[in-house]
Amino acid sequence: MKKFLFSVLALLTALLLIIGILELTSSYKVSEDINRNAPVQTQQHIAIHASPEKIYQIMGDVNHWSAWNKDIQDPVMTVPFQKGNSFDWKSGGLTIRSTLHTAIPYRKIGWSGPAFGAFAIHNWTFVPNGVNTTVVVDESMEGWLVTMMHKKFQSHLEHSLQEWLRNLKIQAEK
Repeated sequence: MKKFLFSVLALLTALLLIIGILELTSSYKVSEDINRNAPVQTQQHIAIHASPEKIYQIMGDVNHWSAWNKDIQDPVMTVPFQKGNSFDWKSGGLTIRSTLHTAIPYRKIGWSGPAFGAFAIHNWTFVPNGVNTTVVVDESMEGWLVTMMHKKFQSHLEHSLQEWLRNLKIQAEK
């Protein structure tokens, strides 16, 4: 029994050491474009009967994301919504610290950030289309955990962004 417990403890220690090394040695390229070579990436879009100005205002009000998007918890941005500034939020059980790489009023928003075993780049584009605005969101995810579980991450990402867009549409069309 002692040999079995020792073996389990040794295995767990080795696993924790490997995960620690993977987390500490991970380096991701921050970019204004998504990583087209990432194991997980998607593009989603929706037409919203609202102006790009209104949609940009809603998306730029990070502290109130959770009021209209139930997939987001505890969003906090204590600095102005501008390139180079960061905010914290939770989604899918992960705590995320994102940094804005793009904030072009009424046209485009983008941020990136790491979470455990992952790194994501989000880009949101607002395209006027008559009385509507087409919102296009591109996202890529990479990292050791994303690579290991890419099918699950891909499915979750697509569903999550579709929900986010639906919730944004409801909020913007109020």
